[in-house]
Parts: sequence; structure tokens; C-alpha cells
Amino acid sequence: MSLFDDYYTLLIESGPEILDGFIVSLKLLAGSCFFAFLLAVPLAIARVSENAWLRQFARTYSSIFRGTPLLVQIFIFYYGLSQFEAVRNSVIWPLLGDSFYCGITVLALNLTAYMAEDVRAGIMAVPHGEKEAATAYGLSKFQCYRYIIIPRALSIVTPVLGNEVIAQLKATALVSTITVLDMTGIVRRLSARSYTTDALIIAGVIYALTTLTISLVVRFAEHRNTRHIRR
Repeated sequence: MSLFDDYYTLLIESGPEILDGFIVSLKLLAGSCFFAFLLAVPLAIARVSENAWLRQFARTYSSIFRGTPLLVQIFIFYYGLSQFEAVRNSVIWPLLGDSFYCGITVLALNLTAYMAEDVRAGIMAVPHGEKEAATAYGLSKFQCYRYIIIPRALSIVTPVLGNEVIAQLKATALVSTITVLDMTGIVRRLSARSYTTDALIIAGVIYALTTLTISLVVRFAEHRNTRHIRR
């Protein structure tokens, strides 16, 4: 039997199982990116705030989550916090007690720190003249951020945010260490069962194709965001 036949047989027999794992990986990616973006924007604004307490809080948050390995964070949230009775009796326990939702939570909190730094850099890169023009039109500080600064900053850092999403796709594989059967968890189990790496290779190809798709979407978004420059 040829190598092609081996992969074909594996896809026929275990394809639905791998597909289920891939869907779980996409859910982890989409959920964590969504919540991370919602948290990253206000955290980025706090980083450039004139309030020293807000700046220090945002800086500390970023230092903690960027300065420690993601795998350690996952273990602390899932295994470590469960040892405290106060946590088990709190309202957040349904979130942390479920491995899937705990995984999304940790992935989102980790990604928030990186995205916030990217958005902060984008805010700092917005030309000062645009900020002054917004103020001259009588916009409040909130309106300046909502209509001028944040949209402009996001357009500047679109490629960087795209890279963060790609990195997050690969980071979702770590959630398999807390019993979440994402695609990595599924193919590891298939490989252990068959004593081959065929399933891992198939997963690698799927990850690569997904990364390529995300890159194309980001490139399209960047192209649209810079159309005013080309004109």
C-alpha cells in the first residue's frame, strides 16, 4: 500500500473525528480573539491615559500575561485555582470548571495583553494633526477615540493584529493539555493509537492552510484600509 493510500484510508476512517476537533479549534480561536479584542481596546487606551493608576494597571496586566508562558497560565487557571474553595463557590467557577471555557478565557486574557500593546502602538502612531483636527471640530475625548483615533489606529496595525490571530491559532493547541479535544488533542490520540505520525502530518497541513486563509483575509483588510493612500 502506497503512502497516499495510507493517508486516504486515515481520512476516510478518522476524517469526521479530525473535523470535529478542527471545529473545536476554530471555536477556541474565534471566541478568544473576539473577547481579547473587546478587552484590548480599553486596555490600550488605559496604557496611554493621563491617569497614572490606569497606566500602571494596564502595564502590570501586560507584563504578567506577556512575561509568563501561556501553558503555565492555562495550568494555573484550570488546575491551580480549582484548589481554592472560594473559587469553587464563586460565580466564575462554571467558567473555570469547564475545560473548554477555561481554555477560551485564558487564551483571551493572554491575547489581550499582546493586542493591547499593538493597539497602543497604533494610537501612538496616529498623526497628531488628526487628533488636533478632531478637537478643533468640537469632538469630546470619547468621540475622538471612537470616531478618529481608534479606527485610524486599527487600520495602522491591521497586519500586526493579523499576525496575533495566526499565533493564536497555533496557541489553541495548548488547550489540549487540559482535556479539550481540539484538533491537536484528536490527532495525538489517533497517533498514539496507530503508532504513526500520519494524523499529526494531516493536522499540520490543515493548520498551514488555515494560516494561509487568515493571511489572505488580513491582506485583503489591509488593502481596503490603505485605499485612500493609493488614491
